Amino acid sequence: MSDFWVAVIAFIAIAGATFVGFLLQKSLPKEHLSDASKDTVKVGMGMVATLAALVLGLLIGFATTSFNDLRDDVQRTAANTVLLDRTLAQYGPETKEIRDLLRRATAARIQSIWPQGEFRPGDPRVGNAVALAEGVQAALHGLAPRTDAQRWLQTRALSLSNDLAQTRWLMTTQSENTVPALLLVVLIFWLSILFVSFALFAPRNATVLVTLLVCALSLSGSIFIMLELNSPFGGAISISSASMREALMRLGQP
Repeated sequence: MSDFWVAVIAFIAIAGATFVGFLLQKSLPKEHLSDASKDTVKVGMGMVATLAALVLGLLIGFATTSFNDLRDDVQRTAANTVLLDRTLAQYGPETKEIRDLLRRATAARIQSIWPQGEFRPGDPRVGNAVALAEGVQAALHGLAPRTDAQRWLQTRALSLSNDLAQTRWLMTTQSENTVPALLLVVLIFWLSILFVSFALFAPRNATVLVTLLVCALSLSGSIFIMLELNSPFGGAISISSASMREALMRLGQP
């Protein structure tokens, strides 16, 4: 199920709970709506509200941190890719094939993460990103430096390629963050019973109804944002490919 429809379901559940609260207000005996009952409900719902706010805040905070870390990884990958290409350029003309392979690996990486871009599966520049990247590393090991400067450049290139490989797998694992379905169900349930309690003792007028519905929309919107942040390479909130495409344009230059 898409993040949008999860947010829609959350809004329907919370808004529906509001109307249930208004209906209960009409049907419950008066003693159930006394000040003593109201105080007891407020204490209980205060605990639920604290739990819901804590869980939602932690989920959004975790998703934001993960999103920012992945964005930093993308930018670091772009920078290290350009540095690797420049290191190979300094090594000498014998690295031309490796630089071409690096460019193909970068293009394939962009295509695998952002398939909606200009590179398509049928494009001859695009292949298997992992295989091409491993091919770059194998080619670097196969270099035969003749001078101390070339040996240093080979070591530097291998270090950069290892950093790129590590970052690639970190991005792969970190981009698969998902919120457990049970946790979402419990969170929506907590928010729904909160709105039942709000509507149970609130005046029945248009201003109160609109206010509660706007609050329900805001909460479902926060759930949508949290879910979108957990899908950083697709959806309404996504990490831009601009840095990687800028790096690709710089590869292979003299």
